[in-house]
Formats: sequence, structure tokens, C-alpha cells
Amino acid sequence: MKSIDLVYQTMLAELGQRAMDAAWTADFPSEGRFVKAAVKGNRYWYFDISDEAGGKKRRYVGPVDDSEISQRVETFKREKDDYRARRRMVLSLTREGGMIASDPMSGAIVEALAAGGLFRLRGVLIGTVAFQTYAGILGVRLPAAALLTGDADIAQDYAISCEVEDTLPPILELLQAVDETFRPVPHRSGAAASSAFQNAKGYRVEFLRSNRGSDDYIDQPARMPALGGASADPLRFLDFLIRDPTRTMLLHKGGIVVTVPDPSRYAVHKLIVASRRRNDGQSAVKRDKDIRQSSLLFEALDQTRRHADLALAYTEAWERGPAWQDGIRFGAAMLNEAEKERLRDSLRLGAQQIGETVTMPFS
Repeated sequence: MKSIDLVYQTMLAELGQRAMDAAWTADFPSEGRFVKAAVKGNRYWYFDISDEAGGKKRRYVGPVDDSEISQRVETFKREKDDYRARRRMVLSLTREGGMIASDPMSGAIVEALAAGGLFRLRGVLIGTVAFQTYAGILGVRLPAAALLTGDADIAQDYAISCEVEDTLPPILELLQAVDETFRPVPHRSGAAASSAFQNAKGYRVEFLRSNRGSDDYIDQPARMPALGGASADPLRFLDFLIRDPTRTMLLHKGGIVVTVPDPSRYAVHKLIVASRRRNDGQSAVKRDKDIRQSSLLFEALDQTRRHADLALAYTEAWERGPAWQDGIRFGAAMLNEAEKERLRDSLRLGAQQIGETVTMPFS
């Protein structure tokens, strides 16, 4: 697995800062003001701006204890949008730096959702579109075949969706601005609100939320106040995946600032997800892709010496109980012998670094 030159890793960091500056300026014009507000015992930043009717519109920004957000609030100023320069940086990163650009449809959809406020409202990009960003995070080149996708998966915690007291524009309108053939997909339960949308070519956008209960709730989508009228399907193990996400760049046009799962969590989560898929049809194809992505991340984490990160994520999942342990075991059993040995060595090194005992998933 080839490393990405430090010059391009530095360029990616610079691109991220510039893109965040541009997005920040667009979301929060200078004529408004930032205010703190308490909601259910938690403190959040909001942005107030006058509307055309002489009233006031309030927009959610983020938690007060997020140091990056609070610092930007304190140093808030208008900055020139150097979009053309950012596009040149994206081209350099993809053509020369060994990173992979998002496919046009995925990029356009994420761009529309980001502009609508998805990541400001603490949505998390998951699935293969998120996996496309890990080359930049880890500084290694990932195989293009593992990055191909025909869908985009978005997650948000239900409690967060209720607490932010803000919302995206109507999801269907955002998607139809990208492709007018997008339509809601009727939910298998017969629920009125949709959690998925699909265009005429079969590209699917799906919204998910955590399910910490039993699988009895799997067919009960929940209306998400912050998701512009969309519902979200409950998914087991998702709370582990989207805990403590990271900001990075999706390489599309001038770069899009996105929030994705920590790569160590993604790798462990994919083992569990793979174990729950069937052995036939599309489920088998998706299972193989899950294992492939998990294995690639284990290799990248090993190569970049992030053994402690992996051990911490793995231990957290393992300690959640028998169902989690079974999922990890069954998923790990699908790795080939060389991949199993690499995972075993990485976990041993990580255990030494964090000073804990790690139970291996192998017999």
C-alpha cells in the first residue's frame, strides 16, 4: 500500500481549511451575530440574522464545548472565496497525489446536502462515500475498486436531530436540484415518510439512525426533525460507528468539508455488518465489499502505526457484549490468513500501547 507524499497530505489540510472558510462565510454572513443558548441542559452556539419581514431567523451552529467551532466564532470574519484555487488543489491531489475524486453523482449529492446544512446539523456521511475520504485521512493510496458505489448513506443520532432546533430544507428539493428524477422510495413498513430516495438510474440516498434496542424496531422509521422531512431507518451498531466522528474533505469540485466516522471504528463496524449479511445475491456482494474495506483499513492503520486507535475502537466494541463479540468473530473469520495475521499483530501492538488486554476474535 503506497503512502501519499507529505506535500499532498499538507495540501489536503490546506484545502480543508479554505473550504471550511468558504462554507462558514456562506452560512454565516457578517450582518448576523452568534449567540449561546441552553437546550435541555446543554449549551449550543446559534447564529441570528434578520429576515425580510423584519423578524429574526436562528440557525444552529454546534456545541459550545467544540473548541474548533468556538474558536471560529471568536475569530469570525468574512474571507474571500478562492474557489478556483481550491479546484486546482483538488485536481492536483487526484491527478498527482494519488487520492481519489468522488464520482460525479455522489459528489453532487453530498455538495447539495452540505450546502443545505447537513454537516452543520451534525449529520455523518457513512458507507463507501465516507470510505473514499480515508486515503487523505490515513495518507495511503486505496484501491479504486473498493471506492465504487451507487448510493450515499447519511446517519444522524435521533437525540441530536431533536435537540438542534434547526432543519435542512426539504430533502426531496435538495436531491431534485441535483437530478430531477429523484423520488421517495416507499418504506417496506408502509410508513408515510420515506427514509430513502432514488433516481431513475438507481442511485439511492438513504438516511439512518442508531438503534440501541432490539431488531424488533428495524421496520419502524423515525421522523427526524433536522432532516428536512425525511425519516431515518434504525440500524444496530450505528451508534458505535458515528461516535466521535472526524472532519475531512470529499474531493469534488472545490472540495467539500464533510464529517465521517473514525477509520478505526469504520473498520471494526464493517466486520460486524458483514457478519449479518446473507450469503446470496446482492447481500453476498455487499458482504464481500464490507470485508474488503475492513481489511484495507486494517492494513492502512497498521502501515501508519495507528495500532492504539484500532485497539481502542476494537476493545470498545468487544466490551459491548456477546452480540457484538459474535459479529466481530464471524466477520474476522472471513478474512484470509494474511489479513488475520495482520489484524492479530496490530491488536497486540495496540494493546501494549494502551496498556490493556485485548481478546482476539480468532479461535
